Amino acid sequence: MSEETIVAPLPWGREVIEGILPHRDPFVWVSRIVAIEPGASIEGELDVPADLDIFRGHFPDHPVLPGAIIMEALAQCASIAVLQSPELRGCIGFLTGIDAAKFRRQVAPGETVTLRATIVKSSRRLVVAEVEASVDGEVCATATQKYVLAPKE
Repeated sequence: MSEETIVAPLPWGREVIEGILPHRDPFVWVSRIVAIEPGASIEGELDVPADLDIFRGHFPDHPVLPGAIIMEALAQCASIAVLQSPELRGCIGFLTGIDAAKFRRQVAPGETVTLRATIVKSSRRLVVAEVEASVDGEVCATATQKYVLAPKE
């Protein structure tokens, strides 16, 4: 599936996402893709399970999704958009930088995070994306992320 542009109807679920990304459980942080313009922009969602094991140790009396996981979810979502661009099929995106990250609202167990990315620069080697995570319209996090692309082999 990763060698061709996906033409499945939206929303895309786990099967399509795993056909594009190399990530697998327990490190897939995108539940579905609801809108995409390949190579340009994307909107996805992350359902945050209330029983997610990470909450046992990350502030157990006040569980919140770690900011690093929110940034990873945004990177995975943006990578799906990038890897659907025909000239970049078959590559893997590695997160290499996060600039101007701001965390504005905590994400709690049981919430659904909307993940948005706009690709502002893309070449065969480097991608830059403006990303935003929100819950019910409230912005949780924003950043400029950079990825280096490499062939899968």
